[in-house]
Amino acid sequence: MNLMQNVNTLIQYGLPGHFLSRAVGRLAFCENRKVKNFLIQQFIQRFDIQMDEVAEPALDAYPHFNAFFTRALKDGIRPLAGKEHIASPADGTVLSGGQLSEDTRLTAKGHHFSLAELFGSEEYNKTYQDGHYLTVYLSPKDYHRVHCPMDAELKHMVHVPGRLFSVNESTTTAIPAVFARNERVIMHFKSAHGPFSMVLVGAMLVASVETPFAGLITPPGQRITEWNYHRGAHHKFIQGDEVGRFQYGSTVITVIPNSMKGFHEEMTNGQAVRMGESLGQP
Repeated sequence: MNLMQNVNTLIQYGLPGHFLSRAVGRLAFCENRKVKNFLIQQFIQRFDIQMDEVAEPALDAYPHFNAFFTRALKDGIRPLAGKEHIASPADGTVLSGGQLSEDTRLTAKGHHFSLAELFGSEEYNKTYQDGHYLTVYLSPKDYHRVHCPMDAELKHMVHVPGRLFSVNESTTTAIPAVFARNERVIMHFKSAHGPFSMVLVGAMLVASVETPFAGLITPPGQRITEWNYHRGAHHKFIQGDEVGRFQYGSTVITVIPNSMKGFHEEMTNGQAVRMGESLGQP
């Protein structure tokens, strides 16, 4: 680890991540036309946003900056891989991935942590023993809606409160098990190919995680919160349906069982991916 990584890590340990995130969140929801349009224009220039992909290019169509940040894309701009593939749930960069070890442990930038630590429960250890996982990092410039990688039904969702460290490459290298320490929403699905789970990990300056079926998920409180859909309400999705959205750069971890074929070998660290493209086969 170099000096700058050390400094960055020390700063983040001392920063009030939740306070900063909520403060920035208030600015992101400011509806003053001049303020929000200025923020959007600066963001477009700073991150070279490809406006030809955006469904609604007019800035006045967005009531606040966050509405632009979680903008929709034009129909068909992200072709889907097809039913015989695991589609990427988001635009981003592969940070890590591989096969879960015998004790269902994941590895990220040299750090190891258990699936139970990530999920906040040991309930799914046997389900994913010797399974596979893939971690995709969404930078601020990326499209920030998260989509279902295959046809499935949501059966169980959990919000685990935690820290809000940044999740860029520097931080994941420096801070042990950052994904199992940050605030996160875990979605457990059932598909024709078997179960799979998606973990939406919050990060510094993420004001919230939101879903189209349960609304604003974070922050509901300081305790683990669960939603069970085994009975009553049914939430069925087809490949490509939106399941959530972030309100700043963050991470999606997809976990599949050993019964599925797994992720493509070329999905290595640093590989850029786009929502809908094939990550592997179920």
